[in-house]
Amino acid sequence: MSEILRIDGLCVNYGHIAAVKNLNLHLRTGEITALVGANGAGKSTTLLAVSGLLKAAGGEIYFEGEPLSRLAPHQIVQKGIVQVAEGRAILTNLSIRENLDLGAYTRKDKVQIAADMEEVFHLFPVLKNRAQSLAGNLSGGEQQMLAIARALMARPKVLLLDEPSMGLAPLMVQEIFRVIQQVHQKGLTILLVEQNVRQALKIADRGYVLENGQIVLEDSGAALLSNPKVIEAYHGA
Repeated sequence: MSEILRIDGLCVNYGHIAAVKNLNLHLRTGEITALVGANGAGKSTTLLAVSGLLKAAGGEIYFEGEPLSRLAPHQIVQKGIVQVAEGRAILTNLSIRENLDLGAYTRKDKVQIAADMEEVFHLFPVLKNRAQSLAGNLSGGEQQMLAIARALMARPKVLLLDEPSMGLAPLMVQEIFRVIQQVHQKGLTILLVEQNVRQALKIADRGYVLENGQIVLEDSGAALLSNPKVIEAYHGA
């Protein structure tokens, strides 16, 4: 399986604090790769660096063999890397359809955009039924679905998901992970950042465990799920 994204020796600082230290990670095309760890481990910082929203202090990120360090965030989106931010960040004063339209703002192919809109509505029927409603009227789980759907409208090659289960009720967490698997089955490559270690590793092809800004374990999702160190550190998560 070919490699689509590689992080080599990534270092990211907040002032004098090293948040990510010499991080190495790669994504294979069509896989779900989980990056798990406790709050403050550096997971979201890593995603922000990939998206170009944080500048690296060292190392390089390669997408399809090309370095990303000189590109602006919107250029990285145009390349095919799209992030669903922690906390969803939807525009609550716009309708569901308007939020989805914004997801396709870098595209000019109107016919295909319309087809993709229908595909998104097929994936998320709850959004189709309320397309003209304000996004702010959706529940937390429905807003997370909208955030993922909006990202899909950009036609990503790699989807970055930052804590998609955060703040959701257990039943909605199950639904969000089902949606992630459904999207993945269409061939999309996903980098999933999660504090819910068990759920993330259950659906991941491969995983990395991050502690204090450094990768401490790397293996298949199934192997990490049964690793005694992971079980002990994350309470059987």
